[in-house]
Amino acid sequence: MSIAYLNGEFLPRDEACIPVMDRGFLFGDGVYEVIPVYGGRLFRLAHHLQRLSSSLEAIRIGNPMGDAEWQNLLEQVVERNGGGDCSVYLQVTRGVAAKRDHAFPAGVTPTVFMMSSPMGAGRDIDREAGIHAVTLDDIRWDYCNVKAITLLPNVLLRQQAIEAEAAEAILIKDGFATEGAASNLFIVRGDLLVTPPKSPSLLPGITRDLILELAASHGIPFREADITLEELTGADEIWLTSSTREISPVTRLDDRSIGNGTPGPKWHQMTRVYQDYKNAVRAGYAQ
Repeated sequence: MSIAYLNGEFLPRDEACIPVMDRGFLFGDGVYEVIPVYGGRLFRLAHHLQRLSSSLEAIRIGNPMGDAEWQNLLEQVVERNGGGDCSVYLQVTRGVAAKRDHAFPAGVTPTVFMMSSPMGAGRDIDREAGIHAVTLDDIRWDYCNVKAITLLPNVLLRQQAIEAEAAEAILIKDGFATEGAASNLFIVRGDLLVTPPKSPSLLPGITRDLILELAASHGIPFREADITLEELTGADEIWLTSSTREISPVTRLDDRSIGNGTPGPKWHQMTRVYQDYKNAVRAGYAQ
């Protein structure tokens, strides 16, 4: 039985309920984080909490807890669900108001919800053969750097990809590739690893930033630069990254193969480095 946390109480997830007047339910007025857990240890927690704080500040919700309180609750959620490898979903909404009104209500308390889910097996599939992605127009709003729960455009884009028998959509805005519907984007040109720079057009991914750190520490050349659609389609390798899927190699984009149609050498190199880092987290040598 999965145990969740809701507003000060641990309870079976199936029993966790919010009032219908919660602004997260009515307006999508809130933010979230997804934090991987390896060997019972929260992965890059300080980075996730910093992004949570930035998202809350951006939509003008006061952070209901300090970092130590967040860590304590998150660790309890992990422990109460058996530890091991999993992911924790954390959501904060503006709270419950007396009436439905677009304007911010006064005197409301944020709703805080957390739950744990087993780590999916999709990463192993990605490593064997890579994934198929499609390019689609970016139809989202202008604050994609905020990890908001208002994800309907992302849902529609991902569903369009699935209906095209693809695993993910790579989004194109004004002729440039920004990110995936639920992932960050990297390409490889020769020996150079390239990812779009942080901006309101994309989410500041925790996995994205870690890959750049690992590239710097292992002598892998990289650059943060805009990626044109032509550069994307002509790339030697394409990767899509996220906290739960890690590093997915794209071996087919739209109707063409990328490289020789198999995960490329730079992907293999970075995957080894990334797995070494994860093992260090499991052993308590990294965070």
